[in-house]
Amino acid sequence: MDFEDRYSGDVLAGFTHRAPLAKAPELAADRDLVVELAADGFVGAVVRVERGMVELEDRNGRVRTFPLGTGFLVDGSPVTLVVPRAAPVGRGRTASGSLAVGDVKARVALPSRIFVEGRHDAELVEKVWGTDLRIEGVVVEYLEGVDDLDAIVREFQPSSSRRLGVLVDHLVAGSKESRIADAVARGPYGAHVLVVGHPFIDIWQAVKPSSLGIAAWPVIPRGIEWKHGICEAFGWPHEEQADIAQAWKRILGRVNTFADLEPDLLGRVEHLIDFVTAPAD
Repeated sequence: MDFEDRYSGDVLAGFTHRAPLAKAPELAADRDLVVELAADGFVGAVVRVERGMVELEDRNGRVRTFPLGTGFLVDGSPVTLVVPRAAPVGRGRTASGSLAVGDVKARVALPSRIFVEGRHDAELVEKVWGTDLRIEGVVVEYLEGVDDLDAIVREFQPSSSRRLGVLVDHLVAGSKESRIADAVARGPYGAHVLVVGHPFIDIWQAVKPSSLGIAAWPVIPRGIEWKHGICEAFGWPHEEQADIAQAWKRILGRVNTFADLEPDLLGRVEHLIDFVTAPAD
């Protein structure tokens, strides 16, 4: 009886060695780079790289963390995310765009001050202009609104050597804020006070939409508190004040330099800094 010997031949006969798959090209995980996770399709922009991990934030504000390396797609093509290269050593610039000055201690605070409407305004000014302000010795304080600005100015008693600059939200013709600013300008200290404002409903809106990965800030109908409406439009929690604070933290986290802010704010703040640091008459 004949038996078929299935094992007599070379089991590797005809086998061709497969070339290893090409490694996906390396790509620096620079901030705002939009990538897709190949495993599940999650799409987000790079918001931070730290300790071998990359944080991605999607269009709804959700943040997920992944190890750097393979498993990512950019425009549908595989990439290997790597740590961004450090900026070249040299004389850099501050977040405001000014040339950085090394080995300079903060100056003793000037008697002049800059007042802003609220905490968020102060935090944004600090993040972009903080280095410059410390070198100049300018202190920024927040007011929690400008309804009592006239009384605050009278209490401060500005002079040629003690100037006061004020940044006001939504300073447009016919607004309550514009009437308050006009009254201060006409008052006894008007020559030593500069009130400037931006046209935005809130300081949040001074952050460029492109820095947040959106085409434009949502339009919130009248009758809806603006910050709550913004959070709702983004799909963020907004029931409690802690939710609003967290939303601002997300927005502020997307601001790195003056390039992330609207020109209508940049010019106003620079004007205030020049005003309060000018030599006494």
